[in-house]
Amino acid sequence: MYTTTDERGILNNYAIEPPVHLAEYPSPEQQRRYKLQGALAALFVSTLVMVSLAVS
Repeated sequence: MYTTTDERGILNNYAIEPPVHLAEYPSPEQQRRYKLQGALAALFVSTLVMVSLAVS
């Protein structure tokens, strides 16, 4: 972190920015896993909605 002072005496603290790393495209195995997780999450949420409608 470094600090600068302007002509009015106001301090500005600036964080040191880390280098940017670009993400890699997911492999076909990761894509299949993401699809499965999405399907399970949708099933879970729809089950919760149906149960809440059934008990109300």
